[in-house]
Amino acid sequence: MTPTPSKTVVFITGAFVSHSCWDEWRTYFESKGYSTIAPPWLHKEGTATELRARQPNDVALATLHLEDLVNHYIDIIKGLPEKPIVIGHSYGGMLTQIMVNRDLAAAGVAIHSVPPQGVFPYEFSFLKAGWKSLGLFTSLEETYLMSFEDWQYAFVNGMSFNDQIASYEKYIIPESKTVARDAVTSAAKVDFAKPHAPLLFTAGDTDHITPAHLNQRNFKAYEENGSILEYKLFTNRNHYVLGLPTWKEDADYILQWIDKVQQVVPMSSNQVEA
Repeated sequence: MTPTPSKTVVFITGAFVSHSCWDEWRTYFESKGYSTIAPPWLHKEGTATELRARQPNDVALATLHLEDLVNHYIDIIKGLPEKPIVIGHSYGGMLTQIMVNRDLAAAGVAIHSVPPQGVFPYEFSFLKAGWKSLGLFTSLEETYLMSFEDWQYAFVNGMSFNDQIASYEKYIIPESKTVARDAVTSAAKVDFAKPHAPLLFTAGDTDHITPAHLNQRNFKAYEENGSILEYKLFTNRNHYVLGLPTWKEDADYILQWIDKVQQVVPMSSNQVEA
């Protein structure tokens, strides 16, 4: 597919955290000439503190399904003046892949992405970090709130205790167990053989919840069909990648990649960079 130049960016957050995690990214991208939005998930309007105050009785969020979430972002994207560049983290990375697969994005960046249906996440650290969010043997009309101990393992491993505490208090929010379960259903399906807009995967070598091995398997699931598809592994990046001191290095790499693919420079598909 011929890349479509765009100066609009839609940031999609992942599960468990407030969409305010994109605030610095938005400011930085706007300083580079982009127009950006980072709309919250359905039923996640409000601050992290406000959302936590609803725990566990936020039935609207608790019963949210992936199909509803996908349609939410489709409606937002279709309301924009041009096809945007879609950049998503974690569960938002999977949503990014869905938007790219449905020809709704000028380009996509999946940061430490949860995989779509067809790439089964068997990695131990993924299962350890995320299995509680499924809420097995608990009410699906109650939301799930990740404990600080689980946050330490899943998101902020390797960071100082004070930084772990501060990040938890700033960003953690309740989550829908149904959305977590829907990640392995047909609602999370993409066509890996279909030609698509430029798509970049980034991964981190210390990420527990979406380890680099899982991200690379996701990347390799796409068939070579002439589409621009790249994979980049960063060192010393856990799942809190958006808020690490190195976040601007990652943002610069993504900005340079966007500039490259939007100039329609001939490239071979399925490129891997360590």
